[in-house]
Amino acid sequence: MKSYHFIAIGGAIMHNLALALVKKGHQVTGSDDEIYEPSRSRLQKAGILPEEYGWFPEKIHPDLNGIILGMHARIDNPELQKAKELGIPIYSFPEFIFNQSKEKKRVVIAGSHGKTSITSMILHVLKDQQISFDYLVGAQIEGFDLMVGLSDAPIIVIEGDEYLTSPLDRRPKFIHYHHDIALVSGIAWDHFNVFPDFEVYKNLFRDLMEMTPDSGALIYCEEDTLVKELAEKVKISGKKIPYQKLP
Repeated sequence: MKSYHFIAIGGAIMHNLALALVKKGHQVTGSDDEIYEPSRSRLQKAGILPEEYGWFPEKIHPDLNGIILGMHARIDNPELQKAKELGIPIYSFPEFIFNQSKEKKRVVIAGSHGKTSITSMILHVLKDQQISFDYLVGAQIEGFDLMVGLSDAPIIVIEGDEYLTSPLDRRPKFIHYHHDIALVSGIAWDHFNVFPDFEVYKNLFRDLMEMTPDSGALIYCEEDTLVKELAEKVKISGKKIPYQKLP
């Protein structure tokens, strides 16, 4: 059993990871400045709802195996500062998922739209075929209690998004998963408030494609002009597998 502390435990994906770790038998604590439903009730049921809101450096102690840092925590967060002082490993959400899946085959589903639907379809097929797998999906889907599943399975299917990793790391989340197989469904520049520069946004996906290992594969929707252009130009030794929608 290991012990983890979540800074900003109340977020949708963060509290699901916390619950997944509890389910796996680990000890979990957390803090946040506000926690809304359904996160609040679910954390309370699992016995890990913080007793009061706020940040408490005294919660950070040398026996912790790691700190998991939520996106809305500030760089000057007192718990984060205490963890740095004590030299406790600090993980962003995607870094922690990779840390837990280094020895697994990692399948990352990326794209501006459709990630959750594609990930959900893959999960249901694997479940139907009774194939053991771990997963990370960005929404609550039918047939799965949590948005995160961690076990000793040899495969993990990850919905990987292009948004910023954490207050300490401004790179996109999907870079951290170090995929064996990547699927890119499409690129649509419609998040102007987060990505004001089109070229920068497009190149996030190019960088992801370029990370495909020699033994891996890049699966891409050739009906998306931009995805097809990037996939055909990118120089990788792994397989390139185009796909189209069924009529």
